Amino acid sequence: MRLKDKVAIVTGASSEIGIEISKRFVEEGARVVLIGRNREKLEKARSSIKNYSSQTVAIPCDITNESQVIQTVNQIREHYGKIDILVNNAAVINEPIHFHEMSESDWMPLVNTNLFGTFKITKSVLTNMLENRNGCIINIGSISSERAIPKVHLTVYCTTKAAINMFTKGIAVEYARRNIRCNCINPGIVNAGMIKQYLEYPEARKVLEDRQPINRIGEPVDVANAAVYLASDEASWISGIILNIDGGKSASEG
Repeated sequence: MRLKDKVAIVTGASSEIGIEISKRFVEEGARVVLIGRNREKLEKARSSIKNYSSQTVAIPCDITNESQVIQTVNQIREHYGKIDILVNNAAVINEPIHFHEMSESDWMPLVNTNLFGTFKITKSVLTNMLENRNGCIINIGSISSERAIPKVHLTVYCTTKAAINMFTKGIAVEYARRNIRCNCINPGIVNAGMIKQYLEYPEARKVLEDRQPINRIGEPVDVANAAVYLASDEASWISGIILNIDGGKSASEG
């Protein structure tokens, strides 16, 4: 078991990717704290995990609310005595819309969750990691941080994810001498979230699959497997990387 006795926090844990990361972490021996805004969704996600009663706990928390974040992290520290791993998976995405048609009220939820929310919980968890002189932070980004998609208007979302790439590198370098690692996973087209509704149509799915060098759509477990490796001691000399999990898409011309 590669994560035996590790204590991990997974934000956005009721999403498909969050659930799969939590499952794989538990399979590898970790104790996992599932965090999200909706208690009912969190408990449903938790109940889908084998051995969930002994290896997991669900705590509702809005990561954009600093007082909630501090209270939640303190609660976890008091209960487990440490925090080994933080997976910053929580994020929101907007319906595709031209940037000039967006108002501040349209883009601030993306900035507040994808960027400031990640800042707030990372800062709070770092305090504990610094005390223990050990820790691993994994940010879940997107290949949209590196390339804009024609006819899919997600400028603000892409910008928040690009910022997470640099945040990853900054944290990795700043805390390297404190034995704290930070890496980022950038998924490509994965059978989860907003894209899932399009994959229900065979023609639309085929179009997307044909554009992938590895001729299939990614699954949440593909992201989760990468997270397990980066969280494990096998990756102890890996920090500051942006790992694209995208079936080769970012390496191709299309």
